[in-house]
Parts: sequence; C-alpha cells; structure tokens
Amino acid sequence: MAKCPKCGADVPKMKKSWKMAGRPDKSGKRMQLEIGLYQCPKGHTFREVLSKKKI
Repeated sequence: MAKCPKCGADVPKMKKSWKMAGRPDKSGKRMQLEIGLYQCPKGHTFREVLSKKKI
C-alpha cells in the first residue's frame, strides 16, 4: 500500500507498473528499478519505487 505524498491518503491499488534501468553507480553497475504509478482518491498521481536490484 502506497501513501500519497501530497495529501497522505493510503492508496491500495496501482494503475500501472514498469521496469527500467537506473543510472550506474560509482563501480559502473546499473540498478533495475520497478516503478509503480498510483492515483489517490483526491486525484493526485505519483510514482513509487517498488523494487531495486543490480544488473
């Protein structure tokens, strides 16, 4: 369950999720991020990182 950063409402269900490659760290390894898109009951849309792993 995600929490809206603007109004603080709990949002139980995400609208969409996707995976993307993040920026490389100092050693050159990249992170694979899974990101979820949420919309709170008041209409605010926000993203949240669901998972991270090195690739």
